[in-house]
Amino acid sequence: MNSNSLTQLLQEGFRVTIGAAVSLVETLQDPQKRDQNLSQLKAELEQLTQEWAVKGEITEQEARNFVDTLLNRAGNQSYHPPSPSSTNVAVPQNQPASPQVQMEIQELTAQLATMRKELENLRNTDSNPS
Repeated sequence: MNSNSLTQLLQEGFRVTIGAAVSLVETLQDPQKRDQNLSQLKAELEQLTQEWAVKGEITEQEARNFVDTLLNRAGNQSYHPPSPSSTNVAVPQNQPASPQVQMEIQELTAQLATMRKELENLRNTDSNPS
């Protein structure tokens, strides 16, 4: 790293810190500005939250489709088809999975089935307290 760029970086960091401190003091001294800044922060946070929720939903759908596709390729008869609203993930279908991959998928499927049973047992236990 160039010493000149390091100096500039430190200088900019110092200026950002001073600017943030001055903004904080101004905000604390002026109730109208404080309310304005809080409203702006709240609106930005709500917008970011909505964007993150949409990205999370899309990623969840893609992951579900990918897992369903893997299970389908492994020949698992107990898999549940994806919902019509989910998006398709492009997975090459022209190469059969290697025996090792098929074995891993079967092991993971068995683990998922065990987890489902445990979850159902926990739900039944919670809904039927003794």
